[in-house]
Amino acid sequence: MRKPTPSRSSKVGLPPGTPVHIGKRKRESLQVAVLDYDENGYQERAVAGLEQCVAVTGAPGVTWISVAGVHDVEALQHIADCFHLHPLVLEDIANTDQRPKLEDYDDYLFIVAKAFDGDTGADEVNAEQVSIILGRNFVISFEEQESALFRPISERIRSGRGQVRRLGADYLAYSLIDAIVDKYFVVLEALGERIEVLEEELVTNPTAATLRVMHQLKREMILLRKAVWPMREVILTLSRAESPLVKQTTGVYLRDVSDHAIEVIDTMETYRDMVSGMLDIYLSSISNRMNEIMKMLTIIATIFIPLTFLAGVYGMNFKYMPELSSRWGYPTLWGVMLLAAGGMLLYFRKRKWL
Repeated sequence: MRKPTPSRSSKVGLPPGTPVHIGKRKRESLQVAVLDYDENGYQERAVAGLEQCVAVTGAPGVTWISVAGVHDVEALQHIADCFHLHPLVLEDIANTDQRPKLEDYDDYLFIVAKAFDGDTGADEVNAEQVSIILGRNFVISFEEQESALFRPISERIRSGRGQVRRLGADYLAYSLIDAIVDKYFVVLEALGERIEVLEEELVTNPTAATLRVMHQLKREMILLRKAVWPMREVILTLSRAESPLVKQTTGVYLRDVSDHAIEVIDTMETYRDMVSGMLDIYLSSISNRMNEIMKMLTIIATIFIPLTFLAGVYGMNFKYMPELSSRWGYPTLWGVMLLAAGGMLLYFRKRKWL
């Protein structure tokens, strides 16, 4: 039996700050990875028990704690107790139906974003919530499931490529946000290819399956729009924030990501208009096909009207019909009928109805 997906109705009547997992369970167990690094090197740590979490607020360098799985509320509570997170933050992390946002809690910044796992060959786009906590020298990222989205960042830390090891925790948070926004371009590229194929199919051979694909694309564009528009506001607010946790040097990079988000929005709105206009293309294609069918049926019926008249006249059972006794009556009638049909065909072709 399929388990129901927890919804917002499960939180009705509970006091504010009560963590309740809302959304699909995408992992069996919670997984935590810890990566400490500075300009000189890095160290990876395996966390066996969350109850033994070690505070890193006073440790040198930067610590990145990556958490995969947000369904285990008790395990998340250990992390919240370790870093003194506000109960409302823990509640928002467990609720995977959040709108992208940014909240300043003085000692740390809480960021909610929507990431997408749609690839160039995927038939649909799926959204996943990513929560990021930016502290003075640590970053905690929460994903619904372990993905390859942030893998290039961890590889850069291990290899020492780029500036991530030389800069602080705010640059790491920027890198995570930049990876999320870059994924939007991959999703849009896949959507663009699907839209091109659908447009060609709409013009040449629209079917009921084409209409279903069109509605699926429309739903995905709405989902993408709900994620990108507020994400742009989050990045803008973060780049202009007066929090000491975000340096001015990092603000330059954040403004660059904001430009990327605007580019995504422009492309997304273009695709959205194209998908919205596809319904008119579909109706026009169906109407044109119906018109062609009706035109052909009308021509056939028009040709057979005089033929039916002649056949009806000579099909009457009158005894004294002059042509019935004629030797050439039958072939003459066929000749008249063929001439009438041929003459009508020539007339239709001359008028370019055929």
